[in-house]
Amino acid sequence: MDDKPDPGPLSESSELFSFGVIADIQYADLEDGYNFQGSRRRYYSHSLLHLQCAIEHWNKESSPPCCVLQLGDIIDGYNAQYKASEKSLELVLNTFQTLKVPVHHTWGNHEFYNFSRDYLTNSKLNTRFLEDQIARHPETMPSESYYAYHFVPFPKFRFILLDAYDMSVLGVDQSSPKFQQCLKILREHNPNTELNSPQGLSEPQFVQFNGGFSQEQLNWLNEVLTFSDRNQEKVVIVSHLPIYPAASDSVCLAWNYRDVLAVIWSHECVVCFFAGHTHDGGYSEDPFGVHHVNIEGVIETAPDSQAFGTVHVYPDRMVLKGKGRVPDRIMNYKKEKAFHF
Repeated sequence: MDDKPDPGPLSESSELFSFGVIADIQYADLEDGYNFQGSRRRYYSHSLLHLQCAIEHWNKESSPPCCVLQLGDIIDGYNAQYKASEKSLELVLNTFQTLKVPVHHTWGNHEFYNFSRDYLTNSKLNTRFLEDQIARHPETMPSESYYAYHFVPFPKFRFILLDAYDMSVLGVDQSSPKFQQCLKILREHNPNTELNSPQGLSEPQFVQFNGGFSQEQLNWLNEVLTFSDRNQEKVVIVSHLPIYPAASDSVCLAWNYRDVLAVIWSHECVVCFFAGHTHDGGYSEDPFGVHHVNIEGVIETAPDSQAFGTVHVYPDRMVLKGKGRVPDRIMNYKKEKAFHF
């Protein structure tokens, strides 16, 4: 429940709390390979060492992060071909067990290459047990039909984890009405025989490795943001798929990214949107002052580099301190979004 103590008077230079971010680990016990275009090296087995280094760093911080956001694609789809999905997942989750703070897991396309939605719901990748509930506001309780929840790491800050594959042909029973509905949407926008190909598409995000947000989930998001507006909270949203074109390659966006933006832009409270998926990273501040941050993927990070970050939260801004491929960023809140204690 949301009955955490009030932080009291704070100067704008006081750090309130911090949290870790890491994306696209895509571990597999394989030799290095390349991406689908053959243009980027992928370090499948070394990604576990990158994760271990990140956890060691977070565990040693003098003021440890309150939690870590794992932005999806925790193991690679290749594991399914080698019947190694469960073994690889167990190895990565055992590594996460050495982390001294909670981790919130987001689901990406590679989770669904390895596992069904039902399997994920009953697995340790389901961290909905970490959610906070808002007393007397049942409309802010997420449905069981998608994987999303919200939590409060610090008074007046709410984090919302979204399900970017709520509408998807991945991980769902092919005989189900939802699969048929999603396949119809995909085929209406993508006439290619290979549904992972964006070739010739006016909306290149309509490929099989992406997904979208159902109207039910968007309605729920709207309710949570309405509460956060009224309660004068700041909101951080987390999703595997990015939603803002200026921060991402267009082929990596959520199918109905415009619908999510419309919900977010109708509220005052959202300050940051964190995503993975692109591997290259990306950043843009939108016209409504929301900072869209795509974290660089571990999977395409050379052994002599790193790819993770810690976000330090202040009353008037968030500061991402990146390691290796992840650059530092200062994300000021819009003037009306800054706290004045």
